[in-house]
Amino acid sequence: MEEIERKFKVDHSKWELVEKPIPHRIVQSYLSQNPDCTVRIRIKNDKGFLTIKGKSIGISRSEFEYEIPLADANQMIETLSEKTLYKDRYNIPFGKHLWEVDVFQGKLEGLIIAEIELSSEDESFEKPEWILEDVSDNIEYYNSRLIDKC
Repeated sequence: MEEIERKFKVDHSKWELVEKPIPHRIVQSYLSQNPDCTVRIRIKNDKGFLTIKGKSIGISRSEFEYEIPLADANQMIETLSEKTLYKDRYNIPFGKHLWEVDVFQGKLEGLIIAEIELSSEDESFEKPEWILEDVSDNIEYYNSRLIDKC
């Protein structure tokens, strides 16, 4: 399966004015942060997931995600990973797309990143007024790199 995704910084003052749904609580760690193949463990609310992502080529990369037992996800995070990232994810419909807005917690508090999944790299889309700089090509904004700051 292929993932085509753009990432953007978010304007804090404009984001504060957005009517938001209840967020998904996300806890995630990495078993591998190799840029050619990352392996992520995620707990989203009360479900566990194992995700394998290939090397990014532009804004595209292969992605395979599998639901796993919550107890297994917790144990992997506790015993197999060194750092853990925490964030609240808000799903915001805008135009014909769904924006996933991550509000980071802990040592990354203050960082807000919005992502939009596209069907092709050249697909056009509307940007909400709270969207700022496109950081899609900046590896420093990949979660697998952000976790190093946790």
